[in-house]
Amino acid sequence: MSGEALGGTEAGETISGEIVERIAGELVKARTLYGLEISVMVGGGNIWRGATGMGAGLDRATADYMGMLATVINALALQNAIERLGQPTRVLSAIEMAQIAEPYIRRRAIRHLEKGRVVIFGAGMGNPYFTTDTSAALRAAEIEAQVVLKGTHSGVDGVYSADPKMVPNADRFDEISFGEVIKKDLRAMDMTAITFCMDNKLPILVFDVMEPGNILKALSGEKIGTLIQ
Repeated sequence: MSGEALGGTEAGETISGEIVERIAGELVKARTLYGLEISVMVGGGNIWRGATGMGAGLDRATADYMGMLATVINALALQNAIERLGQPTRVLSAIEMAQIAEPYIRRRAIRHLEKGRVVIFGAGMGNPYFTTDTSAALRAAEIEAQVVLKGTHSGVDGVYSADPKMVPNADRFDEISFGEVIKKDLRAMDMTAITFCMDNKLPILVFDVMEPGNILKALSGEKIGTLIQ
């Protein structure tokens, strides 16, 4: 989930309580209705982006580590909202922060899921130079997830033949193959994540996370967004 999705529209609002509560509510409802094992990889773009730091003169590694810390802040906000609804969670961080999160251990993550807890991944994969998209794809493969749900923001509700903001009549795909996404250079996700999911036969569903009800629709299997497989 994009970190920007958690940001409010009001000036100076880094995390919108209203948006976080809505997202938490949809996750909990899906977990309750369908008995799903759900994990969430949270971005940090609403607080800090590595590109911002590089523009300010920071080296890439330092800027990326700062971004990883931002994702943990978002993970804690989402955890708090989910647990207020009575759903147990665990935040697993790729960078050790013993006071606020468990360290990421693959078997521990799987065990939490088996026990009905929502697992929230923070700090990406713990390494600079990799996007949250790639981190999500890696964790999904590690826990043997059935699908990666890529929640976008800014009104983009799937994969298009061109940027729909720049080309209003761009075509949206209901389904598309990994090969076509790569061949046409469609930026649905980071290309490293796309190729990783293709190699590991891990389908990706790209949808608009900002539209109320869409998370529940995506998790229920309803036709929504674009399926890449």
